[in-house]
Amino acid sequence: MRRRRKKRFYRRMQLYMRVGVLLLFLLMIVFAGMKLFGAEPFTQQYVERTGEEIDALRPKMEVALLTENPYSRPGDSVSKIRGIVIHYTANPGSTAMQNRNYFEGLKDSHETKASSHFIVGLEGEIVQCIPTWEVAYASNERNSDTISIETCHRSADGSYTEETYQSMVELTAWLCKKFDLTEKDVIRHYDVTGKICPKYFVEHEDVWDDFKQDVGKRLESM
Repeated sequence: MRRRRKKRFYRRMQLYMRVGVLLLFLLMIVFAGMKLFGAEPFTQQYVERTGEEIDALRPKMEVALLTENPYSRPGDSVSKIRGIVIHYTANPGSTAMQNRNYFEGLKDSHETKASSHFIVGLEGEIVQCIPTWEVAYASNERNSDTISIETCHRSADGSYTEETYQSMVELTAWLCKKFDLTEKDVIRHYDVTGKICPKYFVEHEDVWDDFKQDVGKRLESM
């Protein structure tokens, strides 16, 4: 009787092992296929959410794309977007369009290489300078996998108007939604290079934490 029970037990164990091996083999085939055809989470290529739902959440903005040139819009493709980087202009009182025009002028002045995907102005206006699928010269070694947001400020301390702040939250949250990110993926230029940028968020960590929390709250409501 005991021998029969042992035999049954061993047969069941062998059956379970065979089924387990088969399932593991099938999973390996599925994951290999996902990787081969660029499916998430393996793809390193640019992917964004599209459609009416994401378009309806898009904040109001003016699209004023830079002319393609080696100094501010190289036309290079980004890879998978892994973060949103916040910057500040370090030019108190300047408007979003003035900063956009500065980037545009670099094609002629050759002064430096600089740009940003978006600029948020003093009145909360948003200007898009570069398509999100192209590189902006903003975040150094993170240029290829991030979206950059340049922010305007009235005073030298880098603090923001309420209108600028609210637009920053809206734009950042929308971009997080568009690229399947969270507020944890929002960083400062400072976090990439150690540069004091954006100044107010670097010198006031509590305000930076509040900003990310506000982005998270806005994301939850989307």
